Amino acid sequence: MATTMLSTGNQGFAAKAAKASLGDLEIMLSETPSADRVCLKLAQILRVRRSEVALLRLDKGSLRFIFPPELRPAGVLPLSGSAVAARTAATRSPLVSNTFRRVKHASLFEAVKLGADADEEARSQEQMPIQKIMSVPVALAGGDVRGVVQISRKGMDAQGAGADFTNTDLKQLEQAAEILARMPFMQEGAAI
Repeated sequence: MATTMLSTGNQGFAAKAAKASLGDLEIMLSETPSADRVCLKLAQILRVRRSEVALLRLDKGSLRFIFPPELRPAGVLPLSGSAVAARTAATRSPLVSNTFRRVKHASLFEAVKLGADADEEARSQEQMPIQKIMSVPVALAGGDVRGVVQISRKGMDAQGAGADFTNTDLKQLEQAAEILARMPFMQEGAAI
């Protein structure tokens, strides 16, 4: 019998996720939601913390963070750069890495202090390094890339970060990305 291990901090999110589905994102389309609200729902659906969701929008040939809000003033990522998000947008290819900590990457954004989740353990988790990541282009089927959505698992080591991402998780994120592409805040130049 196979079991899925969630890190202690993710267990509460797993219970909430049981009630959350991609249909919830579809419903939100008609409500003109904020990026913050949509990303919080995405965190519930994929059973991760708020601090483990990133959404970037393509603006003037570069990627700009729209979630988490603490990274909005962080500047832009050029599409020609080596950042995972830039490669995801430029190649239109999804990425899953359950050994991400071993991959050479810019950890600048990991050091930014993000808003606190409900408890002390969650707050300390936010400053931990990304161990596992999924990165997916946000685009309408056959359309131009509008941005990138990334889901990570953070922890001091891979085991402490929780379960590995699966192909099912990736498919779910790809479906969510198609919904995100239709959100008003993903339009280039739209208010955030």
